[in-house]
Amino acid sequence: MLGLYFLQHVTKIVPKFLLGVIQGQSKCILVVKQSYLMQVVSFFSRSLSLQFNILSDITAVDFPNNKNRFMVVYSLLSLLNNMRVIIKVHITALTHLPSLSNLMLSSNWLEREVWDMYGIFFNGHMDLRRILTDYGFLGFPLRKDFPLTGFF
Repeated sequence: MLGLYFLQHVTKIVPKFLLGVIQGQSKCILVVKQSYLMQVVSFFSRSLSLQFNILSDITAVDFPNNKNRFMVVYSLLSLLNNMRVIIKVHITALTHLPSLSNLMLSSNWLEREVWDMYGIFFNGHMDLRRILTDYGFLGFPLRKDFPLTGFF
């Protein structure tokens, strides 16, 4: 019942921000326009009835043949409602996403991981540097076009 109420609530409040919605039993997947990412995450984290105030993960998927090469996936959790919201944003290789570090403290580390592995830049991030690879490392290892030989 909460899932149906949640879906109706979200589609009434933020319909212009969404490109698609998929409702599951204990999670909802939202495809969001890139320019509205900050507003949507802010809505979910600050809403008193929803309280999606835990950012549990940020990851990316590389689709090298698509115009929008990357899909960045944010996973938000509400302990109050025992629900998870997954927000997906499709971006090009040159697009910069806004940093969520002012809204969610855990995004600091997660955004650094995504930048280190995929090369996706986050505007406004205070400490965007390598975290999983060496500082002198060239390239981004989880991109599909990363060469498998030739580097030390």
